[in-house]
Amino acid sequence: MDRRTFLAASAGLVAVPAVAQKKETITIVSSMPRTGAAKGQTDAISNAIKLAIADREKDFPVAVEYWDYDNASVISGTWEAKFEAGNAREAAADKDVVAYIGPYNSGAAKVSMPILNEAGLVQVSPACTWPGLTKKIKGNEASGEPGVYRKSGKITFCRVVPHDFVQGAQAAAFVAQELKAKTVYVLDDKELYGSGVADAFEVRCKDLGVKVLGRESVDPRARDYRKLVAGIRAISPDVVYFGGTSQSGGPQVAKDLKAAGVTFPLVVPDGCYEEAFIQGAGKDAVNGRVYATIGGVDPSQLKGAGADFVKRYKEKYKADPEAYAVYGYEAAAVVLEAIRKVGKKDREAIRQAVLATKDFDKGILGKWSFDADGDTSLQQVTVSKVEDGKFKPVKVLDASDGKN
Repeated sequence: MDRRTFLAASAGLVAVPAVAQKKETITIVSSMPRTGAAKGQTDAISNAIKLAIADREKDFPVAVEYWDYDNASVISGTWEAKFEAGNAREAAADKDVVAYIGPYNSGAAKVSMPILNEAGLVQVSPACTWPGLTKKIKGNEASGEPGVYRKSGKITFCRVVPHDFVQGAQAAAFVAQELKAKTVYVLDDKELYGSGVADAFEVRCKDLGVKVLGRESVDPRARDYRKLVAGIRAISPDVVYFGGTSQSGGPQVAKDLKAAGVTFPLVVPDGCYEEAFIQGAGKDAVNGRVYATIGGVDPSQLKGAGADFVKRYKEKYKADPEAYAVYGYEAAAVVLEAIRKVGKKDREAIRQAVLATKDFDKGILGKWSFDADGDTSLQQVTVSKVEDGKFKPVKVLDASDGKN
């Protein structure tokens, strides 16, 4: 068995009951890092996809199989282009596959999107937030985004989370309005996601009159950032912002700030909104000192169907769902609703049904729609503070109301 087949088999097969096996069988796949620091998040996303399928087993028009692909290196513990490309090619070549959920990382999406677009296979990400995947970005015209991912002329990529420009801007609004910061220092990890969200944060800070005292990129492979932190401490900003992930330096930044004796808070984006960040930094380095944002609503803040999902998830998996579990469920829900409407194995019809999603209320996030680019109308950002080794939500901001 090859690497992906083995992982799919070990993750288990989700299908309609045996009595319904005479129905036509279709396949949904996901592609995420299934090893390394992101595993907690992707375990939760995969579990949520399985729940979404199980919730719809009764009277569903087709039998559904779910294959859980890994795009990470066992050695590095992070996603790699060759594995994401391999997963996309395998899905594209399998005519039973009608939808691809993922990936988890925006950089990986840049790899799989053209492959899946050529195959006409719809792709719904629960976590990719780089704006260029769906929008033209001023100053980034040379990249050819997003057209470079749409050579077929059709849109095949959608996402159920707000993009980074929403999250970065809302983080800046929180820093200015709630933390009353007058000055900030901005760090990023030089990667697509980290630089993008830091850019959005910096631009919005300037719009709000918050002075940016400096901007620097860190080397994710560096052992420590003590020299950098010493320089930041010397100019004493009100807030430090780090654009990056738990795998690209976030925990070490927090650890070194604590060791330097700084008292100003650190604000991080959703790439650090996971248990791995707290464990990597150590509770003493983050408790009461770190604020984290997530593009979306923290599971603990959900109501109605969302709150019921959290309850059922805890009962089944004996753990709280990580932040992106709800978006894994929502991604699967919108795909499954499109499959239900089409009622058969038809990639193009299912793609069209997904892209046409309007006023969708059959998931757990309330009513929402995809715009013409495949972006969600939901624009919430949750801000949490680390207390007692846990992310505890303090505010949910909503860009759709035009106030922030």
